[in-house]
Amino acid sequence: MDDLRVFTAAKIHTMDQGRPHADAVAVADGRIVSVGSIESMQPWLRRNAHTIDDTYADRVMMPGFIDPHTHLRMSGSYMALNYVGPIDSASPTGVRAGLPDRDAVLNQLRSLASETTIGDDGRPTPITAWGYDPATQQGHLDRDMLDQISDTVPLWVVAYAPHIVYANSPMIELIGVDEATTLHGLGRFPDGRLNGWFVETAATAAAFKPVAAEVYRPGFGREAIERMGAVAKQAGITTTADLIWGLEDFEREWDQHREAIDAGTFPLRLLMVPWQGALHRSYGKDMFDFLADRMAASDDRLASHGVKFVNDGSYPSMTLRLGFPGYLDGEEGLTGQTPWEDVYEKMLPFWQAGIQIHSHANGDETVDMTLNVLEKLLLNHPRFDHRFVIEHYCLSSTAQARRLAALGGCASVNAYFVKFRAQMHADMGFGPDRSEATARLGSLERAGAAFALHSDFNLVVTPLSPLLVAEIAVTRIGADGETVLAPGERISVDRALRAITIDAAHVLRRDDRLGSIEVGKMADFTVLADDPYQVAPTELGNIDVIDTILGGVPT
Repeated sequence: MDDLRVFTAAKIHTMDQGRPHADAVAVADGRIVSVGSIESMQPWLRRNAHTIDDTYADRVMMPGFIDPHTHLRMSGSYMALNYVGPIDSASPTGVRAGLPDRDAVLNQLRSLASETTIGDDGRPTPITAWGYDPATQQGHLDRDMLDQISDTVPLWVVAYAPHIVYANSPMIELIGVDEATTLHGLGRFPDGRLNGWFVETAATAAAFKPVAAEVYRPGFGREAIERMGAVAKQAGITTTADLIWGLEDFEREWDQHREAIDAGTFPLRLLMVPWQGALHRSYGKDMFDFLADRMAASDDRLASHGVKFVNDGSYPSMTLRLGFPGYLDGEEGLTGQTPWEDVYEKMLPFWQAGIQIHSHANGDETVDMTLNVLEKLLLNHPRFDHRFVIEHYCLSSTAQARRLAALGGCASVNAYFVKFRAQMHADMGFGPDRSEATARLGSLERAGAAFALHSDFNLVVTPLSPLLVAEIAVTRIGADGETVLAPGERISVDRALRAITIDAAHVLRRDDRLGSIEVGKMADFTVLADDPYQVAPTELGNIDVIDTILGGVPT
């Protein structure tokens, strides 16, 4: 070996349950050669020239954190729009302050509308904004509210979780819909008049067309990738999966990630998961040929992986699907673009091709539908080790956890909501029972189902911090800082750390090469200031990330 390098640490948590601890790891050619101590790896060191690297000798090392569900490029694109969200947010020009309530948002939009310019077509330039959160900012916007700000300047506001676009009358005209339009997700007042809501994929796609040139402005993709990649690195992440590949353009998105990786400005491994709706629209019957081509072009830094189906709405936007007794205020939520009765037929070709399926299901009614489809796939076309993944798995029952395990499925869970949103939704949307039981990790563990923790960053009003979500999973302390929500759904520190390392790798079908510090795997490590097994569980999220190492090279 030409370049054998040995990193030492005060403690290495390998996440290999057979050999859980070490104080040295030897790497070469980007992979792990030996794990243990300087003494135990002497058979390697005697035979090879090597370097002992004590840079992290007083630190704690773990496998590189894995967030199996993010939207880095998409998130970065929104950050250049006018911001109207409830929390402080980074932007290309610095941190922008959050707005506390709906009145503050309307005042901000009023100010922007008063300063609008006239375009070359002689019409006012549309105002585009991102970040509105109906749960924390006192309810949804609608057409009439926005018309009171301006009935001449087009106003376009996408929610923080971009499952809803709000528009005033001039913008509705630009979008090109009216009361006679039939479109899944087009919102209406009780009298049938359009209310300015564009909900879920079909409707939001229509709403994006008039502003696409601004949202997807020249150069935005590389900027977004690099900006969000730096944020992920600071959180200790070395691998993630983009779960909405193809939202703008499959090949452009792939090429921009490839360019950033090759230029050394994106210090992560990335799996690109195609969105089925866009895949079918873009390639039709040739979509499997396209996927085969991308698989052939994949490597250990950038790879095509699986397929994603979107089957309901959003937890924070309160557009997911609930079973009985439903929403507090009689809302119904929305299904995805594919009618539920057609989901089996849409998933079947991917299932038969051996492609891993990731199924977005936030609400318990959607989880039921998804489990029904999985059972039908298994009955009609049995597969072993399919690792069908329910994405988000926010609201569920104990029975659904047992059924998921029995069917061999996995869950990728957003547990951030326990701390940041559950108590709020007890009185806004879902009611106290479902809200308290958000992210039932304890039930999944007792059922024997594999699960990972993810952020959905930056399309939900939560931070990006694997250690913080581990803390939330262990403590389940709500936003008030003291109430433990559904204490029986807590999990241990070890299981929470597995859910951001080896179990996350399993959910992404990469546990043969990522997720633990074992011989032969990629040499990806996260270096911490303190030992997550030794600090109080309530302090997990406060541990500083010192560095990440990707393929044996500090980033």
